[in-house]
Amino acid sequence: MLQPLRKVLVIQHVPHEPLGRLDRLLRTHKIRIKFVNFSRQPDAVPDLAGYDAVIVLGGPMNVDEGHLYPHLVTEMRLLEAALRADLPILGICLGAQLLAHVLGAPVRRNHTQELGWHPVRLTADGESDPALRHLAGGKQVFHWHGDTFAVPQGAKLLAESDLCAHQAFRYGQHAYGLQFHLEADEPVIERWLRIYQAELATSQGPEAAQRIHLETRTHLPPMRALGDAVFQDLLAVFGWQGRSSTVQLGHRMTVPIPRLE
Repeated sequence: MLQPLRKVLVIQHVPHEPLGRLDRLLRTHKIRIKFVNFSRQPDAVPDLAGYDAVIVLGGPMNVDEGHLYPHLVTEMRLLEAALRADLPILGICLGAQLLAHVLGAPVRRNHTQELGWHPVRLTADGESDPALRHLAGGKQVFHWHGDTFAVPQGAKLLAESDLCAHQAFRYGQHAYGLQFHLEADEPVIERWLRIYQAELATSQGPEAAQRIHLETRTHLPPMRALGDAVFQDLLAVFGWQGRSSTVQLGHRMTVPIPRLE
């Protein structure tokens, strides 16, 4: 049984990739949030002491750019320590790629950038996952990535898409990596369309930003409800209201965590 979730360490890489709707949910449940924003504190060395879970958000850098962003190495050491302590972990986009890398899985360029609204579908393991089960039937979610991760040894692939085969995984009982952005709200999406306008135009053409803007009107309301449901159940898995006796995720971690060189 996990201890009640009281305080979460959140790793943020850039100001425009925040917790989004997940921030509201954590605060609703009186869970304290400690942010480490490496764009403001590039030399920070966060300590896991006193934290009940770790969330690592997205960012424009790549896993193999530790020579340009030394904090990526700091984060990987932190994730390694969190895994060894069996702390709940949620990695989103870059955070998922860092988690996969720490677990020994390759992270590389996807065959195409996946930007904007695209459907994901669950695998058989995803259908039975207590949090990701809400994606059953295929759901439109928001994406913004060019890299992808392999599924770590011993992990369960939970979701996939036509443009990117590996969309979500779970390692052990409560370490999750999500490639897509259920946390994104309208201000976040509109900000990305401005900040990453050149990247989007190069990838999908000059009309792409307007198309995604219009699609957001249709797809964002159902994704809000979907994200709230997924994150609510994910926090239950993480222990905010105690572990439900109906949650059966199999054994704890059985694969050794690779030591980072």
